[in-house]
Amino acid sequence: MPYFDSASAAPLHPVARQALQAALDEGWADPARLYREGRRARLLLDAAREAAAEAVGCRADELVFTPSGTHAVHTGVAGVLAGRRRVGSHLVVSAVEHSSVLHAAEVHEARGGTVTEVPVDRWGAVTPTAYADALTPETALACLQSANHEVGTVQPVAEVAEVCGAAGVPLLVDAAQSLGWGPVEGAWSVLAASAHKWGGPPGVGLLAVRKGVRFSPQGPADERESGRSPGFTNLPAIVAAAASLRAVRAEAEGEAARLRVLVDRIRRRVVRLVPDVEVVGDPERRLPHLVTFSCLYVDGETLLHELDRAGFSVSSGSSCTSSTLTPSHVLRAMGVLSEGNVRVSLPPGTPAEEVNAFLEVLPRAVADVRERLGVSEPPAVAPVADSLELDALGLRCPQPVIELARAIVTVPVGGTVTVVSDDEVARLDIPAWCAMRGHTYVGETPREVGSAYTVRRAV
Repeated sequence: MPYFDSASAAPLHPVARQALQAALDEGWADPARLYREGRRARLLLDAAREAAAEAVGCRADELVFTPSGTHAVHTGVAGVLAGRRRVGSHLVVSAVEHSSVLHAAEVHEARGGTVTEVPVDRWGAVTPTAYADALTPETALACLQSANHEVGTVQPVAEVAEVCGAAGVPLLVDAAQSLGWGPVEGAWSVLAASAHKWGGPPGVGLLAVRKGVRFSPQGPADERESGRSPGFTNLPAIVAAAASLRAVRAEAEGEAARLRVLVDRIRRRVVRLVPDVEVVGDPERRLPHLVTFSCLYVDGETLLHELDRAGFSVSSGSSCTSSTLTPSHVLRAMGVLSEGNVRVSLPPGTPAEEVNAFLEVLPRAVADVRERLGVSEPPAVAPVADSLELDALGLRCPQPVIELARAIVTVPVGGTVTVVSDDEVARLDIPAWCAMRGHTYVGETPREVGSAYTVRRAV
């Protein structure tokens, strides 16, 4: 069964499996002890730290291992904010950061700090100018992911780091999605990553803090991992994580070129094979293995189940797959279509035959979901009114947009259709539908229940 969700968790690399087994036999003792077994464990830990630091591009004494990438992010954010509290309590993040960064920002704000979210363009990228504008004399820390986990867009980290450096502000980089493909360029200050993203075992993160960055570990003191990650280390998993990182890096150049060809194939063909599809994310400055697209008039959860039944494991940022019924914060920040969203992230070694098979299955799966929802090409009709209001209260994604598509042909060119909806996703998907179909989005008006979204027919 093809697994196309390596952005969530990559399959365990064979080298990681071998290293894990060997370390379970040799690295079970406490590396802080001076007897034979402890010294052997310490040698394994030091070797793993050296290998990981080399891959990151930092000194070994700047890197510690943590129980997860999320733990590394939370520790990094809290530690720098506390270390620089005399400077101020202002934190800058991008609007498309991983939830671990945004949750850390929420906690900081709840404790009295201030947070500025830097917007992104329609491709999901920030600009160095926007970061420069967000920085103030009270800014203690700025955060920027190296590449987006949902759409694959690579961020201008080196340029933003230069801007932050000129202002004397440290930059924390969440490198979870990109570290397996290569080091993060630029003069970043703090870096976090997670082993299960590159084919290492879950439960291992890493945190690198450059010398000279003011950092104050939070929580009770602990003598392990420079006091930045308390508790007994999972040494076998750490050894496996470092070994797999070195292995995937050795394969990265060739595998990136091969997977980029396959992803380009998906990007080209999906818009030809499936009507009303929007491919999102930067087409050039992106991760080599990841592509995301959204399908109009499709229930995302049903589509994922259809693809799963056909043998393909994919992910989605669609609100229709979420218990909160709100779209991914990434898609929302980009202002792109969220309904029927599919993220394909190919693990290393994915054969071309599996991608071709996916492209054969996808059109039928989308058509089946649309058929169940009663979607069909609206017939040409004589306009019945210059304006029309639709009551879509209680309807959930993608039904408000489906009703809009049916109604737009019943007004003349220049006429308007107003959709009244209490579905939070309509705020994003109706403007995106207008952009895809060539109509004019007039705007949103709050109502006592829900909001009214007005569209002007342009074609």
